[in-house]
Amino acid sequence: MLRAVSTAALDELLARDSGSIPDLVRRHAIERPGHTALIAGTDRLDFAGLDALVNRVAAALQRDGVGPGGAVAIAAAASIPYVATYLGTVRAGAKIAPLQPSVTPDSLTAMIGDAGASHVFLDAAVGRALATASRTVTATRIALDESDAGQAFAAWLAPEGAVPRPVALDPEAPFNLIYSSGTTGTPKGIVHSHRMRWAHIRRGGMFGYGPDAITLVSTPPYSNTTLVSLLPSVALGGTTVLMARFDVVEFLRLAERHRVTHAMLVPVQYDRILRHEAFDRTDRSSFRMKFCTSAPFPVALKAEVLRRWPGGLVEYFGMTEGGGTCILVAHQFPDKLHTVGRPSEGHDIRILDDAGRELPPGEVGEIVGHSPLSMMIGYHGRPAETAAVEWRDAAGKRFIRTGDLGRFDADGFLTIVGRKKDVIISGGFNIYPVDLEAALTAHAAVAEAAVVGVPSARWGETPVGFVVLAPGAAADPEALRAFANARLGSTQRLAAVEVVPALPRSPIGKVLKRELRDGYAGPARG
Repeated sequence: MLRAVSTAALDELLARDSGSIPDLVRRHAIERPGHTALIAGTDRLDFAGLDALVNRVAAALQRDGVGPGGAVAIAAAASIPYVATYLGTVRAGAKIAPLQPSVTPDSLTAMIGDAGASHVFLDAAVGRALATASRTVTATRIALDESDAGQAFAAWLAPEGAVPRPVALDPEAPFNLIYSSGTTGTPKGIVHSHRMRWAHIRRGGMFGYGPDAITLVSTPPYSNTTLVSLLPSVALGGTTVLMARFDVVEFLRLAERHRVTHAMLVPVQYDRILRHEAFDRTDRSSFRMKFCTSAPFPVALKAEVLRRWPGGLVEYFGMTEGGGTCILVAHQFPDKLHTVGRPSEGHDIRILDDAGRELPPGEVGEIVGHSPLSMMIGYHGRPAETAAVEWRDAAGKRFIRTGDLGRFDADGFLTIVGRKKDVIISGGFNIYPVDLEAALTAHAAVAEAAVVGVPSARWGETPVGFVVLAPGAAADPEALRAFANARLGSTQRLAAVEVVPALPRSPIGKVLKRELRDGYAGPARG
């Protein structure tokens, strides 16, 4: 009888600085073929079936002339065929471009063209969207959901038992193109190498991803947030439960039913889950580790997760572009919840002033980061824009600019004070929105807050707050403004506060401050 992949064997593989994710899937298929790899609704696929399906995808792509140097796009909801297509593209030697289905049709067609994709895998919803685009998609369309959006996935696949030609994967070659969340024009394609993705697999092993882990994936699969959880779960032999879209009740039901051990969530999801009346009656005892990234994680929310939800809590701070990553192991450092942790092992993170000079601990500046393995190759086809986000130290070491502002404390923990582009310059003073947002959320009636700078004839810019009230709460905007200003310095005070039903967010949960700024029509005091 074949044995499961041993911990020692996985540790030996992960000690290497490069490797193949599809090869790990094949190894699990050989050594533990019947172990469930993927669950989506009522559908299940074990590792033997997953490896065979990945082979059929890779063989079909090679039959169609796709291999090293080629590109494939995918725009659809999470599903078992989605994951198989992702891995099959990599096994064929091509790069995969997972795209956000909900962008405008013209933006979607532009990304497919920018990636140079020969094939686009889609579903019915994306097919309907593309029908309204002003530009034509010339890539071969394959319908993952067997709809009329393209050629049926099952019919397109290579025959059962097909095996693709072996491809030697160059660790420095492109693995995927992740498109930034641009709201105008064509988002930039961020090129990750095989070596960079392998580094994420290695990091997954540090936090308990492995053959006995069960991971619930509820964030969209085109996002790097999702991939840093989904890929380690599959590659390290665990069971991955896929949600086509996030829903609090369904998340809790699946977590209890499948005895989930791991989950990656963004802050707004944590907030909605903890606020739901079903949370406390759901059995959450199976959880070992929860993760968060992509958006600011409020201190009070971190503390509530630690108090009410079993298992560890890890926050990642980093960029899809790579560079340096900070990790806060929140359950080990409950006194550092106001930070995003310390640099990951081997990562070099520094703080720069506007002139590019390094700043000491305690001073605020732009965060730049370097990692020996986790650095994007660059923006696809955009050398000038790639160069614009790079900074090199005196020795020539390459760093990636984050656009975030922060400071290190005496213990080496990093605190984020906001985005550089969101800093409000009022009367010559720099105002960091995070401080004002904290003052607003200190009020018991406030669930969420966002602060932006709006034009002011007197000060140049002045801060305005937007708040979402807690369920059942009531508060006068002027009273909220007075409450916050009593806790702020004289140069930080809010000019106005508006109560809104919800903050505008990207599909991954980031607050879209530009929409708040552009849509503000109220008076700017002072």
